[in-house]
Amino acid sequence: MSHLISQLSIIILPLLFAMTLHEAAHAWVADKKGDATARMMGRISLNPWVHVEIFGTILIPLMLFILTNGASIFGWAKPVPVNVRHLRRPRQDMAWVAAAGPGMNLLLALVSGVLYRLILKYDPHLALMDQEGSLAFLFTPILLMLRFSVDINVLLMVFNLIPIPPLDGGRVLAGILPAGPSFYLRRIEPYGMMLLIFFFFIDPFGLMHRVVGPVVSFFSGVIFGEWML
Repeated sequence: MSHLISQLSIIILPLLFAMTLHEAAHAWVADKKGDATARMMGRISLNPWVHVEIFGTILIPLMLFILTNGASIFGWAKPVPVNVRHLRRPRQDMAWVAAAGPGMNLLLALVSGVLYRLILKYDPHLALMDQEGSLAFLFTPILLMLRFSVDINVLLMVFNLIPIPPLDGGRVLAGILPAGPSFYLRRIEPYGMMLLIFFFFIDPFGLMHRVVGPVVSFFSGVIFGEWML
């Protein structure tokens, strides 16, 4: 149990930060594109509590973390309300609003990766996580947080870009497709969560392990400098 608590202390801040800025980015871009709904509800905020959804932000991640003994964690924040009719170019602008969340996760992953590599450049031995000096005591938790920040932000980016509504990728695709295909894609949205649960959580075809997992590992490896593009 103490090991789980120690792990939880490392991952909770990066996870909250990743989900908070993801939703704040949606809200900020929606406001810039003409819809002030989220701004008026206080959603353009770095305060995580305005984005917390009890089930998706707290209960599901905690249950996954405990049930998998710290091997797996995933969650989501409260969706940002967007009134498409207020957007200046509804279909195209909605694609930008949707892309803002994964775009923010990519930015956070890159910044975390740069900081991680700068700390290791300062003292490569910290990568071993076994020193007992004061600097190692200070930097080891920070390195672990930064490494998890890269992994969780890349995972959120890749998963949200799956082109199935209501995920961001589905809304981006609906915004760039011609009107006809876009209309039919948007009609999938009421059934999108069931499709996602079937294909990626029940995972009968191993898509999480064969597709999403390798893509996340590749991008994380590039950010850490372990793989080259």
